[in-house]
Amino acid sequence: MGGASLRPRASLLTPLRQYACCHGGAKMAGLAYSLGKREINQYFTVNSAKLISLFLVLLLFLLHSTSRIFGGADSCQWLLSTGHFLGNNVWQPDGCMMHNYSSTEAKACLNGKQVVFIGDSRIRALFVSFINIIASQKQSPVKRHADIYFRDNRSTAQVNFVWSPVTNNSMKERLLLLPRAPVKPDAVLVGAATWIIRDNQGRAEGLRQYKANLTSMAEALERLAQYGDVYWHIQEPVKWKALSQNRKMITDQQINLYNEGAAQALNIGASLIQPFGASRLVALETLNQSTDGLHMPESSVDVAAMVFMNSLCNKLVRPIDGSCCQTTPPLTFLQKMALCVFMGSALVFLILHFLIKRSHRRPPAPDVESLEEKKPATASGPPGAEAVCGALCRMGLIMVYFYLCDRADMFQKEQKHYSHSAFFIPLIMVFVLGLFCSESTKESRLLNREQTDEWKGWMQLVILIYHISGASAFIPVYMHVRVLVAAYLFQTGYGHLSFFWLKADFGLYRVCQVLFRLNFLVLLLCVVMDRPYQFYYFVPLVTFWFVLIYSTLAMWPQIVQKKANNSILWHLGVLLKLLGLLLLICFFASSQGLFESTFTAWPLSALFELNGSIHEWWFRWKLDRFAVMEGMLFAFLYLLLQKKQVLMEGRGETLFSAKVSIPLLLLSLQSFITYSVWASNCKSKAQCNEMHPYISVVPILAFILIRNIPGSARSMYSSFFAWFGKISLELFICQYHIWLAADTKGILVLIPGNPSLNILVSSFIFVCVAHEVSLITNVLAQLLIPKDSVVLLKRLGALGLLSLLLLVRGHTSSGA
Repeated sequence: MGGASLRPRASLLTPLRQYACCHGGAKMAGLAYSLGKREINQYFTVNSAKLISLFLVLLLFLLHSTSRIFGGADSCQWLLSTGHFLGNNVWQPDGCMMHNYSSTEAKACLNGKQVVFIGDSRIRALFVSFINIIASQKQSPVKRHADIYFRDNRSTAQVNFVWSPVTNNSMKERLLLLPRAPVKPDAVLVGAATWIIRDNQGRAEGLRQYKANLTSMAEALERLAQYGDVYWHIQEPVKWKALSQNRKMITDQQINLYNEGAAQALNIGASLIQPFGASRLVALETLNQSTDGLHMPESSVDVAAMVFMNSLCNKLVRPIDGSCCQTTPPLTFLQKMALCVFMGSALVFLILHFLIKRSHRRPPAPDVESLEEKKPATASGPPGAEAVCGALCRMGLIMVYFYLCDRADMFQKEQKHYSHSAFFIPLIMVFVLGLFCSESTKESRLLNREQTDEWKGWMQLVILIYHISGASAFIPVYMHVRVLVAAYLFQTGYGHLSFFWLKADFGLYRVCQVLFRLNFLVLLLCVVMDRPYQFYYFVPLVTFWFVLIYSTLAMWPQIVQKKANNSILWHLGVLLKLLGLLLLICFFASSQGLFESTFTAWPLSALFELNGSIHEWWFRWKLDRFAVMEGMLFAFLYLLLQKKQVLMEGRGETLFSAKVSIPLLLLSLQSFITYSVWASNCKSKAQCNEMHPYISVVPILAFILIRNIPGSARSMYSSFFAWFGKISLELFICQYHIWLAADTKGILVLIPGNPSLNILVSSFIFVCVAHEVSLITNVLAQLLIPKDSVVLLKRLGALGLLSLLLLVRGHTSSGA
């Protein structure tokens, strides 16, 4: 047994030794990589990875459900009683996200409401910071040791401060008066302790009297809680060394005793009185900034005030990036319909699969390719109902996961916080891994298929790291990522013109295949996640440009390579079409009013408006308005040069002669560096964005030349990046809800308390889901889009009628 077990290992080592002797260590490493890859692929496939991810999802669902049942699932308590700083200025409650309220949002939330603060100078500081949020500016210095009344002129919001620094009969009487007032308070925040500690010199008698007084006030607070929210302020620690001499008896030990006494006397946790502990938690991390030792710095008090605003307003305003104190919204009509379709598909699939026991199974998965360039694969036979229902069943399960991650209150969410290390360290690791997985290309022409997949792959990984690290806050990174988005659109123009020029296929089947693959997942998410189409801005952008490219090239006269070979005039015809497209782009870009009037007209408004505004679509369209046309022009010139045999695209050959290649490479490097220096010195995003449409093509062309002029570079590609490139569209869309959270505003937390492990697990599941979605999309594209023109037209007619009915229903319900 021992000898037999060693033979396979020896058979692997023998060729390695021979290879090392003949060709050196570098080639031995290459063979070792290929053999290792073969062995890994034998035992660990994509399907096995998906099974592991499914097991992880079920396990995490069980653990989170159990935790919520036995450990409490109230995100308001997370907001009020937990949290820590991310960096120096971002407060993160454990498990949920906090929204930064603007003055307009605060006024809308508090309109017609009354909020009362009762207590000492610490409560007064919190009151001042709270009204600063409403007023959007700092208020004038307030009176000391007196009641303060705030009324906002533009709303009916009332916020009052009652000076009552001691828990005595006076405070009790003020509390008893509040429910008898004509306008009962919607929220009351009460707190006091430091004056009692000072007046009693820290003696035990003071603590005993404090507990007795609070016990007598508990009934009044409970009565107030029947009309609104009642919060007891947990006392912050002190910076003892900075305290004045007459406050030296106020120690952290005394503060802790009084906090424990308040919790016992008011039965906090079992009564309707809620503990407000955020101020204490913030103070623990910013205590050294206190000037007098007793009062916290203004920035810390501002954080506590924003926490209080979130506890009052999140359930009313329902901000997408404020998940604390929010409950799962009720299902919409479309969400219920989608659930019925998925459940019906699952039922039919089970009947067909187990009861009828049909012989055929799921058709072979097609070659997964990225974006609009996916090619249909051939199946062994005509697919049936079982294949359709099976694909819809799997997609239904995936959509349930999407909903649980980003709509249901199941998994936790955290806010983003940018740091250079959070962006650049993962970036370096990914590129090292990508470069290690280098292989020879099947062909060596410029921008061959494997190279474009690689390009899309590493760009998509950079964009993912950019999103999860919140790197948009750093302008140099922001501008370089803007170039990556422009490069995607450049490839869109390049790929489509190349296809239509070479294949001359302007048929309806081709158009429907592309549109389906681009839009299927997004349209499904619009229904399941209750989001407008424009929310997933990149897909509307690519879809719009594909329709425009097709319209430009398909209109009379249709000019393709076979026709253009007969006369140079046909090439001029293509250039004229591109010039017409350029003029159309410039015409729309020159008039925002014309642009808005065009895309806000019904029914186009349903596709291009976001939250009732066309601004987002205008911004996205204008930012990269020339990128697609530049890609089309590059494709046309490249195919023309290739036809004239000007380029040398043999394996290992330099693309041009040495006299041309070296200056071009130097010019490309200089252009790349110049752009990076310019982007790093931008003063604002607005300034950079104005220049971006005109100069983004420079680094794109520079990269293409650097990547393709050397024959050795053109003949190699990274299989790691290319694999991700084939599912780049799915990765871009899926990240919105199952990797990021709160519609990309935050980060999904599957494993609390361990950020590194959480990223690894959530990323693994995220990639597996994106790959499966890509497979399902390809299968459904074959099943639902027939090559028979008559059948296809009937299905398009039915789809158009259904879409029109939904648009009319939405248009009517919106009151337009």
